[in-house]
Amino acid sequence: MRNPTRQTRENRTITVDFQNEATYFQLLGDGKAFIECVLAFLLALGFQLAHKATCDGGGCLTRHSHYARVRLGGVTIWRIQCTTCRAVFTVLPHFILRYRQMRPEVARDALLATHGGLSLELCAVLYHLSPMALYRLICACGHHSLVTVLTRCGLALPVYFLADEKHSRCLTEKVYLPTIVTGRVIWHLGYTTEASAAAFTESYGAFQRAASQQEPTYRVKGVLIDGFDSTTKSLRTLFPGARLGTCLRHALLKLPKKLVAITSPVRQALRTQFHTLLYRARQRKSLRVFALGQRLRHFADHVAQSAGVANGERVRRWFQEKKTGWYAVLEDPQMPVTSTLLDQAHNAIERKLFAMKGFHHPGGSQQAFLTGLAHLYNLIPYQRRAKNAGLCGVQVEGGRVPTSDWMLNLHILTSGGYRYAPDPPNH
Repeated sequence: MRNPTRQTRENRTITVDFQNEATYFQLLGDGKAFIECVLAFLLALGFQLAHKATCDGGGCLTRHSHYARVRLGGVTIWRIQCTTCRAVFTVLPHFILRYRQMRPEVARDALLATHGGLSLELCAVLYHLSPMALYRLICACGHHSLVTVLTRCGLALPVYFLADEKHSRCLTEKVYLPTIVTGRVIWHLGYTTEASAAAFTESYGAFQRAASQQEPTYRVKGVLIDGFDSTTKSLRTLFPGARLGTCLRHALLKLPKKLVAITSPVRQALRTQFHTLLYRARQRKSLRVFALGQRLRHFADHVAQSAGVANGERVRRWFQEKKTGWYAVLEDPQMPVTSTLLDQAHNAIERKLFAMKGFHHPGGSQQAFLTGLAHLYNLIPYQRRAKNAGLCGVQVEGGRVPTSDWMLNLHILTSGGYRYAPDPPNH
């Protein structure tokens, strides 16, 4: 009888760049040269192999076994083994995708077109592949944690970040995408069907657990949010010591909605004055919170004089509710001020979701699909006329990518057999 409690095998696949197929086939006949080539590639990347927990990685490597990929013309795939902990690593050449018949160059063009906004159907027509094959390729990338991939690039876990939830739709059902962003990098992109605090806690908790596995002493100091109640409650539960700030840009957008029964020029003038108020409070070098509190009181009195007592009282009550979050932003100079970068990431993901009908079915792997899109967002370089042309989001934020080829980077960073080797301490 089959054992129902059989332990799943840990993924220790490593993608190795052999430069070209002829070199790979030539090395297959020389075991020593094959191992030396793999070790040289590891040293060039600065990575380590993910040995078993009891192994320090100091053992020798030897060829273990091999098998043939029949659907790819019988290409031989070798495994190597650590002689100390007996961990076995599958060496996948750069011109083969794991569990896929698709050629890497076809996958590269299709993923790039997908990232640019083309639908699965158009990609299928242009690159002669199945829409579902492309959908599954993105999902395969999405089975690897964003935190794991980004820390392999040398990025430190974010101490301050932006957190918000994007409202989207799957068929006719409203869904929510809890997201964590730092600069140009997405650290978490979740998927829930409810807007409750419990659902958001479960989604954001995936990031918290992954970060704690990478660094057990990980602590968050500040989070910028838009003030949504479920987001606030979930983040206070997961990061009790973090300071929660409220986005100043959302404040500018919400002010006109608090003003009723007034002309458009008056409303626009008050919004401009409120923008100037927040800007000047941010420019101060000291007593920023005291200055903001004083200016908010004066501004509420000004609204009562120019737009009526009712509007002034409504704005004053709104200030009382939101000023704690604004104070948190001004108290800590390292706290993000606006959620503009998060909104840009959400808009980019939203365009892809509407262009990809593979996402819109109840039985789809929505979470894996979204995580795969986040990997593309982080690793595909910006276009040549962009501000950071030729660099990906990871590089813009100070991280390192293994090679100059983003597609090869995607394979290497999502390989389960690698782990990041920290830099030696400076003495």
